[in-house]
Amino acid sequence: MTHVLLAVSCLWRRADCAEVIGAALGCKAVGAGHRPIAAGLGRPGSTVRGWLRAFAANAQAVRSLFTALLVELDPLAGPLPSRSSGFADAVEAVGGCVAAARRRLGVLGAVSPWQVAAAVTGGCLLAPMLSARVSNTSWPLGQAR
Repeated sequence: MTHVLLAVSCLWRRADCAEVIGAALGCKAVGAGHRPIAAGLGRPGSTVRGWLRAFAANAQAVRSLFTALLVELDPLAGPLPSRSSGFADAVEAVGGCVAAARRRLGVLGAVSPWQVAAAVTGGCLLAPMLSARVSNTSWPLGQAR
């Protein structure tokens, strides 16, 4: 198996940076469709639709991963609010986890939430079979106690 080191601004097999893709995911979480999102970001509709479908396929794994990490970072964190869909719940979990990481570690201010998501998932946020890829427990954020 070949390993590739990705910058935290990158996602595996994606030309656009994590912030652009994250912006699309955030828009979808509040109910926007792929066409208006694509127009707003200046990206092809098929590209944005692909991001949204890939994230939707991983939504349960993303929600579970980031909720577990949130509890590790802030054991006193209350439950995350339930959103309108599993997709939106997963986006909420990413945001909650990043907020907890910033409270605990304080040094993440220069890194966007979607860069943190890219780092936590090893760039595989939109990759098929996310849950099988992020089983490594040696991440720096995963060791916070």
